[in-house]
Amino acid sequence: MHTQEPKVAIVILNYNTASLLNQFLPFVVNTEYKNLEIIVADNGSTDNSAAVVKNYKTVQWMPLGNNYGYAGGYNKALKSIMSDYYMLLNSDVEVEPDWIKNLVDAIKNLPNCAALQPKIKSLKNKEAFEYAGAAGGFIDILGYPFCRGRIFNHCENDHGQYDNNLQVFWASGAALFIDAKIFWQVGAFDNLLFAHMEEIDLCYRIQLSDYKIYCAPKAVVYHLGGGTLAEQNEKKTYLNFRNSLVLMARYEKGFTKYIKIFLRLILDAPAAILYLSKGRIKDVLAIVRAHWHFLFYFNKWQKQVENFKPKENVNLFGKFNFSIVIAYYLKGHKTFFSLQKNKKLILAIFSLLTIKFLNSLYFIIYV
Repeated sequence: MHTQEPKVAIVILNYNTASLLNQFLPFVVNTEYKNLEIIVADNGSTDNSAAVVKNYKTVQWMPLGNNYGYAGGYNKALKSIMSDYYMLLNSDVEVEPDWIKNLVDAIKNLPNCAALQPKIKSLKNKEAFEYAGAAGGFIDILGYPFCRGRIFNHCENDHGQYDNNLQVFWASGAALFIDAKIFWQVGAFDNLLFAHMEEIDLCYRIQLSDYKIYCAPKAVVYHLGGGTLAEQNEKKTYLNFRNSLVLMARYEKGFTKYIKIFLRLILDAPAAILYLSKGRIKDVLAIVRAHWHFLFYFNKWQKQVENFKPKENVNLFGKFNFSIVIAYYLKGHKTFFSLQKNKKLILAIFSLLTIKFLNSLYFIIYV
Protein backbone atom coordinates (compact mmCIF):
# COMPACT_ATOMS: atom_id res chain seq x y z
CA MET A 1 0.00 0.00 0.00
CA HIS A 2 1.39 3.39 -1.02
CA THR A 3 1.70 5.87 1.84
CA GLN A 4 1.60 9.55 1.02
CA GLU A 5 4.69 11.61 1.62
CA PRO A 6 4.45 13.82 4.71
CA LYS A 7 3.27 17.33 3.95
CA VAL A 8 5.90 20.06 3.97
CA ALA A 9 5.20 23.78 4.06
CA ILE A 10 8.03 25.98 2.84
CA VAL A 11 7.45 29.33 4.53
CA ILE A 12 9.50 32.34 3.46
CA LEU A 13 9.24 35.35 5.77
CA ASN A 14 9.55 38.48 3.69
CA TYR A 15 10.17 42.13 4.48
CA ASN A 16 10.82 44.44 1.52
CA THR A 17 12.91 41.90 -0.39
CA ALA A 18 11.09 41.87 -3.72
CA SER A 19 14.34 41.66 -5.67
CA LEU A 20 15.42 38.61 -3.67
CA LEU A 21 12.08 36.88 -4.19
CA ASN A 22 12.40 37.53 -7.90
CA GLN A 23 15.87 35.97 -7.87
CA PHE A 24 15.35 32.98 -5.58
CA LEU A 25 11.68 31.93 -5.79
CA PRO A 26 12.24 30.12 -9.13
CA PHE A 27 14.61 27.69 -7.38
CA VAL A 28 12.11 27.05 -4.58
CA VAL A 29 9.26 26.52 -7.07
CA ASN A 30 11.38 23.88 -8.85
CA THR A 31 11.64 21.77 -5.67
CA GLU A 32 11.05 18.10 -6.54
CA TYR A 33 8.59 17.01 -3.83
CA LYS A 34 4.89 16.25 -4.34
CA ASN A 35 3.20 16.98 -1.02
CA LEU A 36 4.42 20.55 -0.79
CA GLU A 37 3.05 24.05 -0.38
CA ILE A 38 5.02 27.28 -0.67
CA ILE A 39 3.98 30.38 1.27
CA VAL A 40 5.48 33.86 1.39
CA ALA A 41 4.46 35.42 4.71
CA ASP A 42 4.92 39.17 4.50
CA ASN A 43 5.92 41.36 7.45
CA GLY A 44 4.25 44.53 6.18
CA SER A 45 6.41 45.21 3.12
CA THR A 46 6.04 48.49 1.26
CA ASP A 47 7.82 47.39 -1.96
CA ASN A 48 6.37 45.33 -4.82
CA SER A 49 6.88 41.93 -3.15
CA ALA A 50 3.19 41.01 -3.60
CA ALA A 51 3.39 41.62 -7.35
CA VAL A 52 6.47 39.39 -7.62
CA VAL A 53 4.77 36.51 -5.78
CA LYS A 54 1.65 36.75 -7.96
CA ASN A 55 3.80 35.68 -10.91
CA TYR A 56 4.05 32.19 -9.36
CA LYS A 57 0.77 30.25 -9.34
CA THR A 58 2.08 27.65 -6.88
CA VAL A 59 3.15 30.24 -4.29
CA GLN A 60 0.69 31.61 -1.72
CA TRP A 61 0.87 35.22 -0.51
CA MET A 62 0.15 35.70 3.21
CA PRO A 63 0.14 39.37 4.31
CA LEU A 64 0.71 39.76 8.05
CA GLY A 65 0.08 43.52 8.11
CA ASN A 66 3.00 44.67 10.27
CA ASN A 67 6.66 43.89 10.85
CA TYR A 68 6.67 41.35 13.68
CA GLY A 69 10.33 40.41 13.23
CA TYR A 70 11.57 36.91 12.49
CA ALA A 71 10.16 35.38 15.68
CA GLY A 72 6.77 37.08 15.76
CA GLY A 73 6.31 36.90 12.00
CA TYR A 74 6.82 33.17 11.82
CA ASN A 75 4.69 32.55 14.91
CA LYS A 76 1.81 34.51 13.39
CA ALA A 77 2.13 32.87 9.96
CA LEU A 78 2.55 29.27 11.10
CA LYS A 79 -0.60 29.34 13.26
CA SER A 80 -2.71 29.13 10.11
CA ILE A 81 -0.58 26.59 8.23
CA MET A 82 -1.46 22.90 8.54
CA SER A 83 1.51 20.69 7.74
CA ASP A 84 3.59 17.80 9.08
CA TYR A 85 6.82 19.77 8.74
CA TYR A 86 7.70 23.43 8.40
CA MET A 87 10.64 24.51 6.26
CA LEU A 88 11.49 28.05 7.40
CA LEU A 89 13.54 29.62 4.64
CA ASN A 90 15.18 33.02 4.22
CA SER A 91 14.28 34.89 1.05
CA ASP A 92 17.92 34.96 -0.10
CA VAL A 93 18.53 31.21 -0.38
CA GLU A 94 19.11 29.19 -3.57
CA VAL A 95 18.02 25.56 -3.19
CA GLU A 96 18.70 22.34 -5.08
CA PRO A 97 15.73 20.40 -6.53
CA ASP A 98 16.05 17.41 -4.17
CA TRP A 99 16.68 19.35 -0.95
CA ILE A 100 13.27 18.74 0.66
CA LYS A 101 13.26 15.03 -0.18
CA ASN A 102 16.69 14.68 1.43
CA LEU A 103 15.53 16.51 4.57
CA VAL A 104 12.38 14.40 4.87
CA ASP A 105 14.37 11.18 4.42
CA ALA A 106 16.83 12.32 7.08
CA ILE A 107 14.31 13.35 9.74
CA LYS A 108 12.38 10.10 9.32
CA ASN A 109 15.51 8.03 9.86
CA LEU A 110 17.28 9.99 12.60
CA PRO A 111 16.28 8.87 16.11
CA ASN A 112 14.14 11.31 18.10
CA CYS A 113 14.92 14.14 15.67
CA ALA A 114 12.72 17.23 15.95
CA ALA A 115 14.62 19.68 13.73
CA LEU A 116 17.49 19.80 11.31
CA GLN A 117 19.18 21.99 8.76
CA PRO A 118 20.74 21.36 5.35
CA LYS A 119 24.37 22.08 4.59
CA ILE A 120 24.48 25.83 4.04
CA LYS A 121 27.05 27.08 1.57
CA SER A 122 27.86 30.55 0.34
CA LEU A 123 26.14 31.76 -2.81
CA LYS A 124 29.01 34.17 -3.41
CA ASN A 125 31.57 31.35 -3.22
CA LYS A 126 29.92 27.96 -3.69
CA GLU A 127 33.08 26.15 -2.59
CA ALA A 128 32.80 27.62 0.91
CA PHE A 129 30.44 27.27 3.85
CA GLU A 130 28.22 30.22 4.69
CA TYR A 131 28.28 32.12 7.97
CA ALA A 132 24.67 31.50 9.01
CA GLY A 133 24.72 27.82 9.92
CA ALA A 134 27.37 26.14 7.74
CA ALA A 135 27.20 22.41 8.65
CA GLY A 136 25.41 22.72 12.00
CA GLY A 137 25.70 24.90 15.08
CA PHE A 138 27.34 24.55 18.50
CA ILE A 139 27.79 26.89 21.45
CA ASP A 140 30.63 27.55 23.91
CA ILE A 141 30.64 27.93 27.68
CA LEU A 142 30.03 31.70 27.46
CA GLY A 143 27.20 31.57 24.95
CA TYR A 144 29.14 32.29 21.74
CA PRO A 145 27.69 30.28 18.83
CA PHE A 146 29.87 28.70 16.14
CA CYS A 147 29.48 26.03 13.47
CA ARG A 148 31.08 23.09 11.78
CA GLY A 149 32.68 24.95 8.91
CA ARG A 150 32.49 28.44 10.45
CA ILE A 151 34.09 29.91 13.56
CA PHE A 152 33.53 33.63 14.00
CA ASN A 153 34.09 35.11 10.52
CA HIS A 154 36.34 32.29 9.28
CA CYS A 155 34.41 30.08 6.83
CA GLU A 156 36.07 26.88 5.61
CA ASN A 157 35.94 25.55 2.09
CA ASP A 158 33.73 22.48 1.74
CA HIS A 159 35.76 19.38 0.91
CA GLY A 160 33.14 16.93 2.12
CA GLN A 161 34.73 16.94 5.59
CA TYR A 162 31.34 17.44 7.27
CA ASP A 163 29.16 15.27 5.07
CA ASN A 164 27.91 12.99 7.84
CA ASN A 165 24.54 13.42 9.54
CA LEU A 166 25.57 14.84 12.90
CA GLN A 167 23.69 15.79 16.02
CA VAL A 168 24.26 19.49 16.72
CA PHE A 169 23.27 22.05 19.33
CA TRP A 170 21.33 24.37 17.02
CA ALA A 171 20.04 24.48 13.46
CA SER A 172 20.17 27.67 11.43
CA GLY A 173 17.09 29.87 11.10
CA ALA A 174 18.14 30.62 7.52
CA ALA A 175 16.93 27.13 6.53
CA LEU A 176 15.24 25.42 9.48
CA PHE A 177 13.33 22.17 8.94
CA ILE A 178 11.18 21.28 11.95
CA ASP A 179 8.41 18.93 13.03
CA ALA A 180 5.31 21.15 13.21
CA LYS A 181 3.82 19.51 16.32
CA ILE A 182 7.07 19.81 18.25
CA PHE A 183 7.49 23.45 17.19
CA TRP A 184 4.28 24.32 19.04
CA GLN A 185 4.88 21.82 21.84
CA VAL A 186 8.08 23.57 22.93
CA GLY A 187 6.52 27.04 22.75
CA ALA A 188 7.36 28.28 19.22
CA PHE A 189 9.68 31.28 18.85
CA ASP A 190 10.05 33.87 21.60
CA ASN A 191 8.53 37.12 20.28
CA LEU A 192 10.59 39.16 22.75
CA LEU A 193 13.80 38.29 20.90
CA PHE A 194 12.39 39.77 17.65
CA ALA A 195 15.23 38.47 15.45
CA HIS A 196 18.68 36.84 15.70
CA MET A 197 19.50 33.98 18.08
CA GLU A 198 15.77 33.08 18.26
CA GLU A 199 16.47 29.74 16.57
CA ILE A 200 19.10 28.93 19.21
CA ASP A 201 16.58 29.78 21.92
CA LEU A 202 14.13 27.39 20.23
CA CYS A 203 16.80 24.70 19.99
CA TYR A 204 17.51 25.01 23.72
CA ARG A 205 13.86 24.19 24.39
CA ILE A 206 13.85 21.37 21.85
CA GLN A 207 16.78 19.73 23.64
CA LEU A 208 15.30 20.41 27.09
CA SER A 209 12.19 18.56 25.87
CA ASP A 210 14.45 15.56 25.16
CA TYR A 211 14.45 15.83 21.36
CA LYS A 212 17.47 16.02 19.07
CA ILE A 213 18.70 18.41 16.38
CA TYR A 214 20.81 17.40 13.39
CA CYS A 215 22.52 18.68 10.29
CA ALA A 216 21.66 16.65 7.18
CA PRO A 217 24.36 17.67 4.67
CA LYS A 218 23.00 15.60 1.79
CA ALA A 219 20.54 18.48 1.41
CA VAL A 220 22.42 21.56 0.16
CA VAL A 221 21.39 25.21 -0.09
CA TYR A 222 23.27 28.39 -0.98
CA HIS A 223 22.76 31.47 1.17
CA LEU A 224 23.44 35.00 -0.02
CA GLY A 225 23.36 36.52 3.50
CA GLY A 226 22.41 40.03 4.61
CA GLY A 227 19.11 39.95 2.73
CA THR A 228 17.03 41.83 5.32
CA LEU A 229 19.70 43.38 7.55
CA ALA A 230 23.11 44.03 6.04
CA GLU A 231 26.14 42.48 7.74
CA GLN A 232 27.28 45.93 8.88
CA ASN A 233 24.09 47.02 10.59
CA GLU A 234 23.91 48.33 14.13
CA LYS A 235 20.45 46.83 14.74
CA LYS A 236 21.80 43.38 13.88
CA THR A 237 24.78 43.98 16.20
CA TYR A 238 22.45 45.04 19.01
CA LEU A 239 20.16 42.02 18.64
CA ASN A 240 23.01 39.51 18.41
CA PHE A 241 24.81 40.78 21.53
CA ARG A 242 21.64 41.31 23.57
CA ASN A 243 19.97 38.02 22.67
CA SER A 244 23.11 36.00 23.27
CA LEU A 245 23.20 37.34 26.84
CA VAL A 246 19.47 36.68 27.21
CA LEU A 247 20.00 32.98 26.45
CA MET A 248 22.66 32.79 29.16
CA ALA A 249 20.33 34.42 31.69
CA ARG A 250 17.56 32.02 30.71
CA TYR A 251 19.34 28.68 30.50
CA GLU A 252 22.44 28.81 32.70
CA LYS A 253 21.86 27.56 36.24
CA GLY A 254 23.07 28.40 39.74
CA PHE A 255 25.66 30.93 40.87
CA THR A 256 27.98 30.07 37.98
CA LYS A 257 25.44 31.74 35.68
CA TYR A 258 26.38 35.15 37.07
CA ILE A 259 30.11 34.43 36.78
CA LYS A 260 29.67 33.39 33.13
CA ILE A 261 27.56 36.45 32.33
CA PHE A 262 30.17 38.71 33.94
CA LEU A 263 32.97 37.07 31.95
CA ARG A 264 30.90 37.38 28.80
CA LEU A 265 30.33 41.09 29.36
CA ILE A 266 34.10 41.51 29.74
CA LEU A 267 34.84 39.49 26.58
CA ASP A 268 32.44 41.62 24.55
CA ALA A 269 34.79 44.59 25.10
CA PRO A 270 37.38 43.43 22.49
CA ALA A 271 34.58 43.20 19.93
CA ALA A 272 33.66 46.80 20.67
CA ILE A 273 37.33 47.82 20.34
CA LEU A 274 37.53 46.03 16.99
CA TYR A 275 34.46 47.89 15.72
CA LEU A 276 35.97 51.15 16.99
CA SER A 277 39.21 50.47 15.10
CA LYS A 278 37.16 50.10 11.91
CA GLY A 279 35.32 53.36 12.55
CA ARG A 280 32.00 51.59 13.17
CA ILE A 281 30.89 53.83 16.03
CA LYS A 282 27.23 52.85 15.67
CA ASP A 283 28.14 49.19 16.31
CA VAL A 284 30.09 50.15 19.44
CA LEU A 285 27.06 52.04 20.72
CA ALA A 286 24.86 49.06 19.79
CA ILE A 287 26.94 46.79 22.06
CA VAL A 288 26.72 49.30 24.91
CA ARG A 289 22.97 49.56 24.40
CA ALA A 290 22.64 45.75 24.27
CA HIS A 291 24.47 45.40 27.60
CA TRP A 292 22.44 48.17 29.21
CA HIS A 293 19.06 46.81 28.08
CA PHE A 294 20.05 43.28 29.10
CA LEU A 295 21.05 44.36 32.62
CA PHE A 296 18.17 46.81 33.12
CA TYR A 297 15.54 44.22 32.13
CA PHE A 298 17.40 41.22 33.57
CA ASN A 299 14.39 39.76 35.42
CA LYS A 300 12.25 39.93 32.30
CA TRP A 301 14.85 38.15 30.18
CA GLN A 302 15.23 35.32 32.68
CA LYS A 303 11.62 34.27 32.28
CA GLN A 304 11.08 31.18 30.19
CA VAL A 305 8.62 31.08 27.29
CA GLU A 306 5.11 30.85 28.70
CA ASN A 307 3.83 27.33 29.46
CA PHE A 308 7.15 25.66 28.57
CA LYS A 309 8.15 23.01 31.07
CA PRO A 310 11.53 21.34 30.51
CA LYS A 311 12.03 17.69 31.32
CA GLU A 312 14.31 16.82 34.22
CA ASN A 313 17.88 15.53 33.91
CA VAL A 314 18.24 16.25 30.19
CA ASN A 315 21.81 16.67 28.94
CA LEU A 316 22.36 19.37 26.33
CA PHE A 317 24.32 18.08 23.33
CA GLY A 318 26.81 20.30 21.54
CA LYS A 319 27.62 22.74 24.32
CA PHE A 320 31.40 22.99 24.69
CA ASN A 321 32.97 23.51 28.12
CA PHE A 322 35.60 25.97 26.90
CA SER A 323 35.75 29.44 25.40
CA ILE A 324 35.72 29.66 21.61
CA VAL A 325 37.25 33.14 21.98
CA ILE A 326 40.36 31.69 23.64
CA ALA A 327 40.48 28.77 21.20
CA TYR A 328 40.27 31.03 18.14
CA TYR A 329 42.21 34.15 19.12
CA LEU A 330 44.81 32.78 21.54
CA LYS A 331 45.35 29.27 20.19
CA GLY A 332 44.55 29.85 16.52
CA HIS A 333 41.99 27.04 16.14
CA LYS A 334 39.92 28.05 13.13
CA THR A 335 38.32 24.73 12.16
CA PHE A 336 35.89 22.44 13.94
CA PHE A 337 38.28 19.50 13.48
CA SER A 338 41.04 21.45 15.21
CA LEU A 339 38.73 22.23 18.13
CA GLN A 340 37.76 18.58 18.52
CA LYS A 341 41.37 17.46 18.46
CA ASN A 342 42.57 19.98 21.06
CA LYS A 343 39.52 20.58 23.25
CA LYS A 344 41.16 19.20 26.43
CA LEU A 345 44.04 21.65 26.11
CA ILE A 346 41.70 24.56 25.33
CA LEU A 347 39.55 23.67 28.35
CA ALA A 348 42.63 23.62 30.60
CA ILE A 349 43.75 27.06 29.38
CA PHE A 350 40.26 28.50 29.83
CA SER A 351 40.03 27.09 33.36
CA LEU A 352 43.43 28.53 34.30
CA LEU A 353 42.62 31.99 32.93
CA THR A 354 39.23 31.95 34.67
CA ILE A 355 40.82 31.07 38.02
CA LYS A 356 43.40 33.84 37.61
CA PHE A 357 40.67 36.32 36.71
CA LEU A 358 38.52 35.40 39.73
CA ASN A 359 41.56 35.60 42.04
CA SER A 360 42.30 39.08 40.73
CA LEU A 361 38.66 40.09 41.21
CA TYR A 362 38.72 38.79 44.80
CA PHE A 363 41.92 40.74 45.49
CA ILE A 364 40.41 43.97 44.14
CA ILE A 365 37.17 43.62 46.15
CA TYR A 366 38.37 42.24 49.48
CA VAL A 367 42.02 43.19 49.87
